[in-house]
Amino acid sequence: MVDVRRFDFAVDRAYARSVNEIVPTIRRLRIVAFAVAIVLGLSTAGLIRLGHPYSFILSVAFALGTVTALFVAVWTPHRARVDKLYAAGELVPAVVTDRNPKGLTLLALVNIAKPGGVPVYALIARVVRALPGHRDRAGEQVPSITVRTDFASGSIGDLRQPITPMPIAWGTRDPGVIERARSAISDVEWKLLADNITLAAKVLAAESKRLLLDPHQLPEELRG
Repeated sequence: MVDVRRFDFAVDRAYARSVNEIVPTIRRLRIVAFAVAIVLGLSTAGLIRLGHPYSFILSVAFALGTVTALFVAVWTPHRARVDKLYAAGELVPAVVTDRNPKGLTLLALVNIAKPGGVPVYALIARVVRALPGHRDRAGEQVPSITVRTDFASGSIGDLRQPITPMPIAWGTRDPGVIERARSAISDVEWKLLADNITLAAKVLAAESKRLLLDPHQLPEELRG
């Protein structure tokens, strides 16, 4: 069994809002939720005006959808505050693999099993526009925190999904914090990630942007 590894530090929220690429995703999610709520709300009103028995049944379903969309729009900023995401996620290793027209490719090593379960390691990739506090060269070590991209809690089945790495450097300007996070990750994990750096393109090409590693090929320290 492998416990979830947290990493505590003082998040610079003003700085994070300016550089953290998760923040625009949260904004887009809220906008979509509000738009859906408006559409469903208008549809509910239209169905009620029809006065048909079936329209009343449909209006109930649409009304529930409206409430759900509004809940997501209002709840997301609280649940997905940057400092809360850093506090709730797991510290994981990630490395720069290459530069492409959209930015830098990050490859992370993540245990996607439920906390306390038998480890299931996967390579997870994402493209980022910038990494302040890091060099944009292949092999650069980028300690990161795992974030659920749907900003929900819990897990699906035996695995956590979907997950993406969020660099510590998006939450602080302090190089000492980044170095402390890097040191908190074992050399075994950094080496395993470095040994698989050539798989980045394959991981990015996968629909889920992740690739499960053969548990029998994991170092003994990571088998739980």
